[in-house]
Amino acid sequence: MTDRTSSSITVAADRATVMRIIADFGAYPDWATGVRAAEVVETSPGGGPRRVRFSLDAGVIRDTYVLAYDWDADVAVRWQLAEPGSMVTEMSGAYLLADEGAATKVSYELAVGTKMPLPGLIRRRAEKTIIDTALRGLKTRAESGSSTGRR
Repeated sequence: MTDRTSSSITVAADRATVMRIIADFGAYPDWATGVRAAEVVETSPGGGPRRVRFSLDAGVIRDTYVLAYDWDADVAVRWQLAEPGSMVTEMSGAYLLADEGAATKVSYELAVGTKMPLPGLIRRRAEKTIIDTALRGLKTRAESGSSTGRR
């Protein structure tokens, strides 16, 4: 799984605010379409989320899996699949944040592998839909002032 799909969006909020929203996994069902639940199952010594169990209902893919996170302050967060689900067998991705004036440019990279093989074009189209939906939800949440999450 070397091919990644990526996209970016500019959010009218600072990096710290955007990263707080990304790290507030309990709120994902409120803004991340398809995420039915997200539960932190392991924290780092500093208290930040290290492993998170997701329950996903994204149409044809309904699954539960665990992702392991690597945080780089309010600049980036990367993840890898730590425990596969029944459908999702590979996953890696990242949110990369950069200052853009008073706003933040958020880039999202994602690569997903599933038990049922998908042709590259269909897989990339599905990843693009996931990414664009997540970026729009993140932007809406950040710009509405709903950034109460903590890492």
